Amino acid sequence: MHFDDIIFEKRDQVAWITLNRPERHNSFDTKTLSELKEALLSIANDSNIGVVVITGAGDKAFCAGGYLGDLAHASVDRNKVYGLFDSAFDVMLTLRRLPQPVIAAVNGYAIGGGNELVIVSDLAIASSRAKFGQTGTRIGSAPVMGGTNMLGLQIGDKRAKEVSFLCRQYTADEALQMGWINAVVAPEDLYNEAQKWCDELLSKSPLYLTIAKISSNVWWDLLYERFITDMHMLKLAVNSPDMVEGTTAFFEKRKPDFGKLRR
Repeated sequence: MHFDDIIFEKRDQVAWITLNRPERHNSFDTKTLSELKEALLSIANDSNIGVVVITGAGDKAFCAGGYLGDLAHASVDRNKVYGLFDSAFDVMLTLRRLPQPVIAAVNGYAIGGGNELVIVSDLAIASSRAKFGQTGTRIGSAPVMGGTNMLGLQIGDKRAKEVSFLCRQYTADEALQMGWINAVVAPEDLYNEAQKWCDELLSKSPLYLTIAKISSNVWWDLLYERFITDMHMLKLAVNSPDMVEGTTAFFEKRKPDFGKLRR
């Protein structure tokens, strides 16, 4: 398989997927998501692969979420935005339903949809220079594919609301303390540490790892109908005054004035 936006390698029963758009902090568009899903589906049908690792190219970002270049205009193509939402949700579902454990090796910023990739991964190991957070309410969106729901199960309801409401950023050590991720290592040790976790997983029964993963999806599966409802709300808000102000301010590199929408 040939890909432009990701690097896909299978080595020693581990599938390594690298988001490969460092010039835009590995943010994803529909093409990136289509390639990611194709790679994941090929893994699901490969009994030789026991573990999946997802990471980002370069040393600055794991993934900065959805690519905002397509939202640069005051009035965006609704169908294009809908396609991005649907593709992102499809990838999240595929990650959760994959029979193999998925490790996020977080080498830098995991922001917005990039942080949600971390949330839906089964395990997460971070470089000490990684940063985590959401951007939704700051740019005219909401993290309904993990940030407003699954994250609460991982770090607690109040903390998750802090993350999604206030859009602060958190260090790797802070994320570890909250239970957001599993381990923090020096940047130069990240990939070796990820490989160690892979080796440990590969020493376990593949059948019972799959059973354990499927069983641990109980909360995700119970939330499925909620995800669908929340996705509809996101779509209804496309081109809303809040979205226009948030994205316009982002590209004008200024603080958004959401206060005027309350006046």
